[in-house]
Amino acid sequence: MDAELEEQQYLFDLNGYMVIKDVLSAVEVAELNALIDAQDLPAPPDNFPRFGSAAGAARQTGSGFLQWGKPFARLLDHPALLPILRFRLGEAFRLERLYGMYMRKGSPAGRLHADYGASSPHASNGPGEFFPFRDNRMQAGFMVGAWNLRDTGPDVGGFCCIPGSHKSSYRIPRGIHAAHQDSPWVRIVEAPAGSLLVFTEALTHGTARWDGDYERRTLLYKYCVSSMSWGSTRVTPPEGIELSPRQRQLLADPGEPLTHFPSLFSEEFEAAAS
Repeated sequence: MDAELEEQQYLFDLNGYMVIKDVLSAVEVAELNALIDAQDLPAPPDNFPRFGSAAGAARQTGSGFLQWGKPFARLLDHPALLPILRFRLGEAFRLERLYGMYMRKGSPAGRLHADYGASSPHASNGPGEFFPFRDNRMQAGFMVGAWNLRDTGPDVGGFCCIPGSHKSSYRIPRGIHAAHQDSPWVRIVEAPAGSLLVFTEALTHGTARWDGDYERRTLLYKYCVSSMSWGSTRVTPPEGIELSPRQRQLLADPGEPLTHFPSLFSEEFEAAAS
């Protein structure tokens, strides 16, 4: 393992998230924003400020914003993202759902939550009670690659989280949950346009209210271990857009890692990507 990847692994494990700046060039960011502009989206609703959703909470099988152009498909297996996903998800994982987030000045905060771990909806413990992690229960099989197309951070809003909370065995206390981004324990993460933010869904995270004079735009690609599925709906390949073999594999149905779902880092996929 090279020194940079070793450092990324350590920092990701420590905090439950990490930001890699300047992954996308200004030209790439402008291209993605132009494709979003072409959709003539309505004003973002306060209760569900999402666009281009597929699977997940949208409960809709389809290609979502992947259908809007090849630049969106290129992010599926971006070389800056795959090695970090490998830290938690191993050799075989798939895209489980995707959507974009957009917010305008005055958009309210979204609640703090975690889809896995002690603070997940299916955890059996109450606030302040220890949660016994069982060997047969997946706790870290879901990760997110969030591509920022506009600057986010403490002065404007965007992604927020409680660093290291993915390792906690206690459900988030009511007081911290209610205080949201105004709690001293919640960090609003600085992630400039063109940056990649990766986090585990076991991390307690949410969305800070938006105070920026410009529109927030973030593309979220959500991956899970290949044998898992969040729901019965699927992200499907976009029509008329050519995908690489590895990109097609990322959109495959669930299967047991390395038995019914091949390694995404096999020589075959690596050769096709080069």
